[in-house]
Amino acid sequence: MKTEKLDLTMSLYDFVKKYPTTIPFLVSQGLTQVEDESLLKQFGQQVSLKQMLTMRNLNQETFSERLAEVLIDHIEDTTDKIIPENITRILGLLPCPVRLPLQESFNSFIETFHAQNPEQRLEQELKAASVGPTWMEEHITGITDPEKLPDMFISAGFETFFDKNSIGRFRNTDTFIDDTGIETFNSDFSGVDLKDPRGMYSIISVVPAVFLVNTKILGDRSCPQTWEDILKPEFEKKVSLPVGDFDLFNGILLSILKLYGEDGVKQLGRSLLKALHPSEMVKSNRKPEPPIVTIMPYFFTRMVNTSSGMTAVWPQDGAIISPIFMLTKRSDKKGLKETIKFFASETTGKILTEKGLFPSVHPNVKNELPESAPFQWLGWDYLDSHDITKEIKHCLNLFEEGQNSH
Repeated sequence: MKTEKLDLTMSLYDFVKKYPTTIPFLVSQGLTQVEDESLLKQFGQQVSLKQMLTMRNLNQETFSERLAEVLIDHIEDTTDKIIPENITRILGLLPCPVRLPLQESFNSFIETFHAQNPEQRLEQELKAASVGPTWMEEHITGITDPEKLPDMFISAGFETFFDKNSIGRFRNTDTFIDDTGIETFNSDFSGVDLKDPRGMYSIISVVPAVFLVNTKILGDRSCPQTWEDILKPEFEKKVSLPVGDFDLFNGILLSILKLYGEDGVKQLGRSLLKALHPSEMVKSNRKPEPPIVTIMPYFFTRMVNTSSGMTAVWPQDGAIISPIFMLTKRSDKKGLKETIKFFASETTGKILTEKGLFPSVHPNVKNELPESAPFQWLGWDYLDSHDITKEIKHCLNLFEEGQNSH
């Protein structure tokens, strides 16, 4: 491969199919079309890689040299190779509502960084959270040397980052460091100890779970105001849950287990009427058998038609949160240092809260929240004292047991 000459006249589609490992690099250069299979087929077959470079005003010679390096690096197996000092690799899953605006902002950052630091290279692969944690785990399976891990991970949820058979096995080592420089979190999180006391994991934002109540069919029941209310017999088979949103659903299960024990998780299973995607939830009053209460990410309350009888309720005992974690290796790489600054910045925080209603921890960001918006958070003590993967599996078994006890 080292002697093979790259053919830039190949269609973008053919090139990606021949060299799929170049996708993260191509995306980092702004060729985001390669990530979308349907768009790649439709558009990528009509344009050559060379034409694409012209359209993006990218220097052909420089691009070819760096692309050749990427191909050589990947062929030598980057999954079992210490990453060179001039390369920074970022891997992550971004919540769907903010993925595109964050990706666009990050691409601009990368373009500027490369122009100012031509000897450095940022390689990133950021997918939609909907692809699930398995995708990220596939990139680290079999790696035992932390030096061979990507330099940065970003994702919501607990499963991957605390799984003792996955990234979590490096938590008790000196691998990761919270290098964001944020010492005081946004005042919206006052009383919520989100900062890792061990100084290893960073949290940049959270995904809150709230209630959407269908007041038209609530009847003589009291409108639920707390998580305990959701578990009452009058809401049995009357609740919709975001079962398909693994990160948030697992966070809800773990929090209910911590707050109300095994019986609480079983009762949550009994409360389940159906599992809906959040985008379906806001229309659930149109279903033949609509749920009275829908538990959903706060973002989707933005879509609610106020005349529909659907009312958003922020739990008085706190919205259960799924943090957006950022794990960064202990390193002096310039690319990593600058990338940390980007994701921990006020600019990124504004994108998270304005586009996704995901409250940012940055102290200067004005989060879009109700006047009273407490949070319910598992806590670092719980995360460090429990095998989270086993706890999630246990919760799922309890939840299913509750469902089957109707």
